[in-house]
Amino acid sequence: MLKELECLKFRDGKFVMSKHEVIKEEPLAISINGRHFVTAMISPQMKKEFVIGHLFAEGVIKSIKEIESLQLEENTANVIITHPLKVLAARKIIVSGCGTGSSFLDESKLPKIHSEMKIEAEDIVTGVKSLLHYSELHQITGGVHLVGLFEKYVHKYVAVCISEDIGRHNALDKVIGYGLIRALDFEQTFVACTGRISSEMALKCAVANIPVIASRGATTSLAIELAEKTGFCIIGFVRGERMNVYTNVERIR
Repeated sequence: MLKELECLKFRDGKFVMSKHEVIKEEPLAISINGRHFVTAMISPQMKKEFVIGHLFAEGVIKSIKEIESLQLEENTANVIITHPLKVLAARKIIVSGCGTGSSFLDESKLPKIHSEMKIEAEDIVTGVKSLLHYSELHQITGGVHLVGLFEKYVHKYVAVCISEDIGRHNALDKVIGYGLIRALDFEQTFVACTGRISSEMALKCAVANIPVIASRGATTSLAIELAEKTGFCIIGFVRGERMNVYTNVERIR
């Protein structure tokens, strides 16, 4: 996942030739029923989870059962689904992901969150903190976003999956894909992340029926608007014992 490359470092008033580890970025071309769908720039781990989560979050599939086969070969993913016309019919709009991510956005068809989950503020703080201690890649390079999917186990929430990627929306697709593969009940989960909560992140959570998303960073006005219309809770600036709860505050005790 890392490449060691030469660079010129400036230290103590002078330049010195050195080496530094950087995160890998690779293209992944996804074809559906023999037709190119999208090429995503991702970190190379958890490719299967990414493909499944991305197709689900984009509305191409409604269930993992719609995937008849998924073959990964180096930088390509070939997917056979039961309803190929969905790919042609999907409406697309460019939204605020990392780079040029695309997603459907039709406000008249926005999904609604169906969950009675309520969560302690302490669980949110603990979840976000745990991300920072998880990733060696993040500590070495500072070049990846982290997204964690948390589920309640007995009396506390535990991470069922933490993903790393150059794009925060890619990392979210990966944990959604992980949950789909394991038939996880998303309505009793929350997502914690290190990056900004954009409209794309908000929409992906709504599609997956994830009722809460929390981040160390900021959020956007459109993400908050989407959260208000779909019924999930956005929490930003989770640092130390502080946080800002922007929508559906009744979910936080």
